[in-house]
Amino acid sequence: MSTLDEIRESVIEGNVNTTTSGVEQALAEGVEAATILNTALIPAMTEVGQRFESGESFVPDMLIAARAMQAGLSLLKPLLVEGGVEPIGIVAVGTVRGDLHDIGKNLVAMMLEGAGFAINDLGVDVAPEIFVEAVRDGAGVVAMSALLTTTIPSMKTTIEALESAGVRDQVKVMVGGAPVTQAYAEQIGADGYSADASSAVRVATQLTGVAQLLTI
Repeated sequence: MSTLDEIRESVIEGNVNTTTSGVEQALAEGVEAATILNTALIPAMTEVGQRFESGESFVPDMLIAARAMQAGLSLLKPLLVEGGVEPIGIVAVGTVRGDLHDIGKNLVAMMLEGAGFAINDLGVDVAPEIFVEAVRDGAGVVAMSALLTTTIPSMKTTIEALESAGVRDQVKVMVGGAPVTQAYAEQIGADGYSADASSAVRVATQLTGVAQLLTI
């Protein structure tokens, strides 16, 4: 098994130590950082997402795999920046105003980063104007999360704030969270809806026009 294959398997298994040691070994062997990202890390997270959607794995499996991926990616980031490797898009991720839950939001952010997106994590209890600023700072996608039925109206308020600020046509908006549905997403004018972290990656790639690059 090649070093890249070993990295891929380590990420899928959620093994942080073997992922980081594998990345270090690959770099020592002269493998380019972009090659490690595109040949090992991204395919690993693609596989993890596919297993989740087919019912072969569950949220905890995705979480530990995403953490292993992030450990490997942290070693590559400086080299990717140095080499001028651009992310496939910038996503501003946040839990809407009034909602302090972040587990789902964090998993979505990790899965998106593993797919090659740059993440602007806005945190929890995010006011509409913060999302607006994120778009002005370059985010091409806004991903809003909510766990409480009492806070999902903040999604509509945020979309209205984007419209009022004149930046709505500059960004794709996707929403998700336990109480959110496809029907609600359409009702408030969101561009996309995802039921889980795996489908969030697919939706984001479709919204940004890079779906052909990834198969999650």
